[in-house]
Amino acid sequence: MITAILPAGGSGERTGFSENKILRPLNGLPVLSYSLSAFAEEADELLIPCRKEDEEAIKKLLLPYPHARTVEGGATRAESVFHALQEAKGDIVLVHDAARPFVTKNIIQNCIESVKKYGSGVCSLPATDTTVLARDGCIAAVPPRNIVFTVQTPQGFLTDALRSAFYQAQAAGTLPSFTDESGIYAQYVAPPRLFPGEKGNRKLTFAEDFLPAERVGFGVDTHAFGKEQDYITLAGVKIPSKSGLLAHSDGDVLVHAVMDALLSAAGLRDIGYYFPDTDARFSGADSMELLKEVMRLIGEQHLAPKNVSVSVLAERPRLSPYIEAMKANLSAALSLSPSEVGIAAGTNEKLGYVGEGRGITVCATALLKRTD
Repeated sequence: MITAILPAGGSGERTGFSENKILRPLNGLPVLSYSLSAFAEEADELLIPCRKEDEEAIKKLLLPYPHARTVEGGATRAESVFHALQEAKGDIVLVHDAARPFVTKNIIQNCIESVKKYGSGVCSLPATDTTVLARDGCIAAVPPRNIVFTVQTPQGFLTDALRSAFYQAQAAGTLPSFTDESGIYAQYVAPPRLFPGEKGNRKLTFAEDFLPAERVGFGVDTHAFGKEQDYITLAGVKIPSKSGLLAHSDGDVLVHAVMDALLSAAGLRDIGYYFPDTDARFSGADSMELLKEVMRLIGEQHLAPKNVSVSVLAERPRLSPYIEAMKANLSAALSLSPSEVGIAAGTNEKLGYVGEGRGITVCATALLKRTD
């Protein structure tokens, strides 16, 4: 039998919210709902240590899970987990931050397997930055990066062993000083076993962590024919045409629509703001180079493209032979695979300026993901 403990007894002061952060909506659902759903299928018992003032709201979220119940929270995380451990019925216990809603089924199952094989399983990631030890505001030591890991949850253990460690910590008066279960287990039982975590399994700690993990933007651009040249440029591909597109830059109407979609999704200004047609620097500019600057701008917002979809409305020239080349160029510029870039081309059934062959309109949507 497996017991999952989801500590929810904090107030989330660092977020600045007036309510417990695990009750805060995230993409339409309270944060706690995601962790409950993730563990409901893998655990036989769900215990949620919480504050009295949050108990009623949390119990409402537990209604779909008959094997879930609240327990009394403590003044610290360790005390809350200790209360839950005294009621746990499973022979394996998994402890997971209620404010870490992006945990996956794969992580939970790997944690369980680690406990079955080694007696413990602590979700972790290798450090990607150099880590230092400090003293009095100065670097005191630099441990080799290959032995430094950051610890996540879930953390799983044989219940009797973890319960024994907690009793020993309580007796020694050290229980409040521990920030997670792995530290207590390491101090009083044995070095716990690590297993690979996932970067997306992040904890919601500050208000900005509650920003949407994904954002959608829409962009549209139109250019008229009339330039004296025998090609147009779409996604950096030169396509034979009776005339070119009028524009201050190279007239790559497809890239312009994509740029606006990216900027819109990031909550930034449109391309006219960043690349005004009154600025001589952008006269005849390569739009693929301008796209690089847009990628830099959204990168500063800790965002990156996840998917882009483009629809080109053009009566002429015929675009189908060039779609794959356009996808290849655009996917490379956006650091996406071609399967994550969609480009469709159609006519306007002879209607309007597009149907009359006087111009081209492109609509684009962009889905951005957070990179931090």
